[in-house]
Amino acid sequence: MIRLEEASWRAGQTAIVRDIALHVRRGETFGLVGPNGSGKSTVLRLVAGVLTPSTGRVRLDGIDQTRLSRRRAARMVAFVAQQADTAERVTVRDAVELGRTPWLSMLRPFGPGDDRIVAHALARVGMSDKAGRYWQGLSGGERQRVHLARALAQEPRILLLDEPTNHLDIHQQLSILRLVRKLEVTALVALHDLNQALECDRVGVMQAGRLVACGPPAEILTPDLIARVFAVRANYLTDPADGHRLIRFALSED
Repeated sequence: MIRLEEASWRAGQTAIVRDIALHVRRGETFGLVGPNGSGKSTVLRLVAGVLTPSTGRVRLDGIDQTRLSRRRAARMVAFVAQQADTAERVTVRDAVELGRTPWLSMLRPFGPGDDRIVAHALARVGMSDKAGRYWQGLSGGERQRVHLARALAQEPRILLLDEPTNHLDIHQQLSILRLVRKLEVTALVALHDLNQALECDRVGVMQAGRLVACGPPAEILTPDLIARVFAVRANYLTDPADGHRLIRFALSED
């Protein structure tokens, strides 16, 4: 569904990401992990079409992204960035209704069907009771959930999430990631938390602008790789309550 073919992107003379070869399968939840500055957000922006590869190409559902019209791309891909704000005096519902924009036109105005889609999106992220609240009065976590609701209202086939659990409390983090895994979409998610990445179908590890490992998280996120990429010691623990594996971290000198 998503394919990067030796994709690179430069800012001036500086290579930010280099020779990224990545294939995300249809219906898969793919986690992208790596230290700050490793290029995770840039990869998502390349897939979203916000950035155009300096070399290589990006294909979505087999189509070269540069050949997609803006409307067609917006119907296919929804992108929830790390930082998105507005100075406009808009309500939560107004913000989520923007997700329907790619599907509307002069001949096809906003109607009852769109209203139901927006209401369902709000319910899925637990924001129905705040639909009338103004954006400026929301907490960081509430704003993050509104961004996700807007993306859901867009009805995309590909969902791109750049650190979606930032600003969320633990309950909301678990709820949002569980929701993403249940969606009938192809999801590419940049994550900081490696324990959250364990819940993905596959993970890719970024380091210094390159994709250095890719595969099932239990096979890829080994103590050796974590030490090499993240400069911390790691070992696996088993939760006695449900048998889930968890990663425990410590500084190398501890």
